[in-house]
Amino acid sequence: MPNKAHHELNRRSWNAGTKAHNSHKGDQAAFFRAGGSTLFPEERRLLGNIASKTLLHLQCNSGQDSLSIARHLGARVTGVDISDEAIGFARRLSRESSIDAHFVRADIYDFFEGHDERFDVAFSSYGAICWLSDIQAWGRGVAGCLKPGGRFVLVDFHPALLMFDEGWRLNEDYMGGVVCEYDSGVGDYVAMTGVAAGVDSLEPGITDFHNPFPGVEYKWGVAEIVTALIDAGLTLRHLQEYAFSNLFKPFPDMRDIGGLRFAAPAHLPQHIPLMFSLVAALKP
Repeated sequence: MPNKAHHELNRRSWNAGTKAHNSHKGDQAAFFRAGGSTLFPEERRLLGNIASKTLLHLQCNSGQDSLSIARHLGARVTGVDISDEAIGFARRLSRESSIDAHFVRADIYDFFEGHDERFDVAFSSYGAICWLSDIQAWGRGVAGCLKPGGRFVLVDFHPALLMFDEGWRLNEDYMGGVVCEYDSGVGDYVAMTGVAAGVDSLEPGITDFHNPFPGVEYKWGVAEIVTALIDAGLTLRHLQEYAFSNLFKPFPDMRDIGGLRFAAPAHLPQHIPLMFSLVAALKP
């Protein structure tokens, strides 16, 4: 069963964290009005030709990727996120950038239960899976949101990455839905890493951010993620691992390989899985 108490903790934590994140990014509406996009080649390639298709963006955060998909790939986008702050920001950004998209504030498990519309494509990316308290219910929800023949596209950080501490020592479990509670909550990773898509230089924004709300994450292995989708009736069409991480630089000694991509430092093996992608389809 989804843990709604944990989700509520995370909603509050993300509300605070999202304010900090966006405080560093300047005039994002101007970036989008000028034709900017926050998409990476991986999700562009996997999404493919989706012009005029309906797309559900699960855990859409503040809507930057949702609006990029709507503007540059031509999909009719609905974004869903648990954070009031993120959805409020996404709606403002949609209006101010003149990019049409629909945003819904909801716990995705509640959205799965209460929303009847079916979509051509469902999409989720970059730091989504670790917030899911029930991976099997998630798989069923994804399948239930798709039209016959519809696809689910996921690009996320590899759960193996979360096994390491900052010294690249094995320190955490890999799978099993292990619960990890953090008193520090959602941090200001934009300020900490100095990296953000669609931003040439960061603004000071909120400084010395300390989140007053704790957060709860879950550790699911790739096999558990894939199995949840298969058990829900989807067919796996694509599965790939990558030895680099888009946008995310959790360890200070990661190598910048260009294009907002980061790899393991040179003294370590260079084929550590840092990111993965999958595509799963519902039968027509």
